[in-house]
Amino acid sequence: MSATTSTTAAAGLPGPLVGADWLAARRGAGVVLFDASVGAHRGAAARIPGARPFDLDGELSDHTSAVPHTMHGAQELTEALRALGVHDTDTVVVYDAQGIYSSARAWWMLRAMGFDRVAVLDGGLPAWTAAGHPVEPVPAAYDGPRGTFTARPRTGLIVDADAVTAALADPAAAVLDARTRERYAGTAPEPRPGLRGGHMPGSVSLPFGELQRDGGVMRSADELRTAFEAAVGDREQLYFSCGSGVTACVLALGATLAGYRDLAVYDGSWSEWGLPSDRPVATGEAAGESSSP
Repeated sequence: MSATTSTTAAAGLPGPLVGADWLAARRGAGVVLFDASVGAHRGAAARIPGARPFDLDGELSDHTSAVPHTMHGAQELTEALRALGVHDTDTVVVYDAQGIYSSARAWWMLRAMGFDRVAVLDGGLPAWTAAGHPVEPVPAAYDGPRGTFTARPRTGLIVDADAVTAALADPAAAVLDARTRERYAGTAPEPRPGLRGGHMPGSVSLPFGELQRDGGVMRSADELRTAFEAAVGDREQLYFSCGSGVTACVLALGATLAGYRDLAVYDGSWSEWGLPSDRPVATGEAAGESSSP
């Protein structure tokens, strides 16, 4: 049993994922619930009752960085999570309005800060409402008591471009790209202006949606292991990238469920790597790709 599995079990969690019925039976019984929706889904008309905002577009990202959704340092995250009423002894469940999209980012951030008593709601808000559970209007902000959370950063869960460059040259490691295959190939435009199209030479395409069934529900552990092995073979050291470090965490969640343990998320992701620079970019599929500076 891994340290993460044993910690989640001690917290009463069945693992990195919980279902809607599991949450409904325990909501309000020492479980802190976060809505980590982003973009147009942030501030939706309804929330799971009692959910607090985990605002990745706002205070839960570092806006001094030119790259979106950059991870805060330990001091800033300690303050932000205390302001949201989180205690070190709490059990936390995160969800989003799209199924599993940005909630995995919140889950990975907490793990990177040494907090393992956290799980993702499988299928998110759509699964919750489909199961017939209640919702309520979304308040403007959390206004409850402060918590006592203290960040205890783990080295290596959030990495920079230099670490990814080294991983691309390491035959024991694999860098997986969670964006669509069209964005990976450079045949579809990037949604953020000023970025080059394509991918890191040597990286592997595994769109995050391929790890899910319809409705944003994660596939079984066996199905996930099959998907990863098809992409990376027998490599066990995995690095994840995407557009801005959000859906890369869906791959990290899927890999965790599949039994992988040596995992890292590239925080800057394509929002950093794709900027005009001397970092290499390839276009086309992995076989026969063409590189450009």
